Amino acid sequence: MTQTYEDFSKYGKEFADTGLKSFASLSKGAQAIATEAGEYTKKSFEAGSAAFEKLFSAKSLDKAIEIQSDYAKQSYETFVAEATKIGDLYAELAKEAYKPFESIVAKAK
Repeated sequence: MTQTYEDFSKYGKEFADTGLKSFASLSKGAQAIATEAGEYTKKSFEAGSAAFEKLFSAKSLDKAIEIQSDYAKQSYETFVAEATKIGDLYAELAKEAYKPFESIVAKAK
C-alpha cells in the first residue's frame, strides 16, 4: 500500500512539473505570436497610411488606380506571408507545449 501511494505521489509530482513546463512553453509561444501580430498591425497601418497619402496626391484617375492596385497587391502578399509565419509559430507552439508530455506518454505505453 505504501509503495502504491509513493508511486502515485511520484507520478503526480512528475505530471505537475510537466504541466508547468508545458505552460511555460505556451506562455512563451503566445508572447511570440502576440509580438508578431503587433508588428504586422503596425507595418500594415504604416503601409496603408503611405498608400492613402500617395492616393490623395494622385493627379489622374489612372495614377490613382495604379496606386490602389499596387497597394492591394502588396497588402495581399504581406498578409499571406504573415499568415504563414503566424501559422508556423502556432505549429511550433503546439510542438513545444507537447514536448514535456512525451516522456509521460512513452512511459504509459
